[in-house]
Amino acid sequence: MSDPTPADQTAPSGGRTAAFGFIFASAVASALSIGIMVPILPNLLKQFSGGDTASAAQVNVVFATCGGAMSFLAGPVLGLLSDRFGRRPVLLVSLSGLGLDFLFMAFAPSLGWLFVGRLISGATSAVFSTANAYVADVTPPERRARAFGWMGAAFSVGFLVGPALGGLLGNINLRLPFMAGAGLTLLNALYGFFVLPESHPPERRTVSLAWRRANPVGALRLLSSHHELLALAGIYFLSQLAQMIWPSIYVLYVGYRYGWTPGFIGLAMMAGSVMGVGVQSFVVGPVIKRFGERGAVLAGSAAAAVAFTWYGLAPTGWVYLAGLPISCFGGLLIPGLQGLMTQRVSPSEQGQLQGANQSLAGLGSMIGPSLFGLPFSWAVRHPQYGVPGIGMLEGAAICVACVILAVAAARRAGPAPAAATAS
Repeated sequence: MSDPTPADQTAPSGGRTAAFGFIFASAVASALSIGIMVPILPNLLKQFSGGDTASAAQVNVVFATCGGAMSFLAGPVLGLLSDRFGRRPVLLVSLSGLGLDFLFMAFAPSLGWLFVGRLISGATSAVFSTANAYVADVTPPERRARAFGWMGAAFSVGFLVGPALGGLLGNINLRLPFMAGAGLTLLNALYGFFVLPESHPPERRTVSLAWRRANPVGALRLLSSHHELLALAGIYFLSQLAQMIWPSIYVLYVGYRYGWTPGFIGLAMMAGSVMGVGVQSFVVGPVIKRFGERGAVLAGSAAAAVAFTWYGLAPTGWVYLAGLPISCFGGLLIPGLQGLMTQRVSPSEQGQLQGANQSLAGLGSMIGPSLFGLPFSWAVRHPQYGVPGIGMLEGAAICVACVILAVAAARRAGPAPAAATAS
């Protein structure tokens, strides 16, 4: 591969390994910056809410719902733009928006300023969806599930260090983690500008912008273009909805029920990430080889259902931590699912697919905060009912629905279209 420059440059087929290395490093840095924020943002909202946990949970619902709405609307647009103009410029815009959101969180004097930053971040939130489209560009279909496993590992590597670092910095100053996240994200944008090559060559791009597809309804048309793709998208939506438990109530839940400090929360997240990296780096590949992508989806859904049930019923913090090894096997779900979905659209539609997935994730971000945050807030205000883990049990029910849908999709499974398997 020639020396990359800021100019629009396409990763040639012979440089696929190097190109994947570039995007992997970018994903790690992005996950690290987000991980720094996770254990601190709820406490910042709690500070603005006068120290009341239930009020902070309600504010978090509003913030996350509005951010998710922006992501829901912007996802198809950003996916379409990446198919037309390439992955690299969309990734740079998304990184810049995320960095700006961190700056708002670092210096906001009121909740209103935090809200503006969250809207900007939601409108440009395509870092990981564009990275996934990049992976589909540079990876043959038969190796994509394993590659998506490595991308999941990149996310886990970032969360291996990020939450612990955020917790430690937050113990010094509640705004310091956001300053660190802003610096890291903007450095990542500079890295992308000077180093990251383009993965989507002009000959494989869409020739025009079909704006009728640049909305969630248009994105659903793509998801219904194959008889199995819509069912797989349903699993993706439900899995992303269940994952909204973590930003919605996790920090407040373990702080309220187990008395964990931000520093301990960061260490617990780091421990979970270590296990997640191990599964996504060394287990996804053998599972895909032995049981296929469908087996990985089914196993990941079942593991997540068991883990959420465990977390919701755990009477002490140490019992909660004993469920981490079960939870990490939920990391099998998304690599298998992405592997199946990317094989069912053409190379010129990979960005649209990831934009549609981002829109589904945004829809989950709109629904999830209320679905999990409001029952948790009610449980805190009514401790006599003894159900502080109600949000976790909701997540378990959603993952059981994923298992049922995965079984149904497997029964209706058909071969991937020939056009979609072209590398």
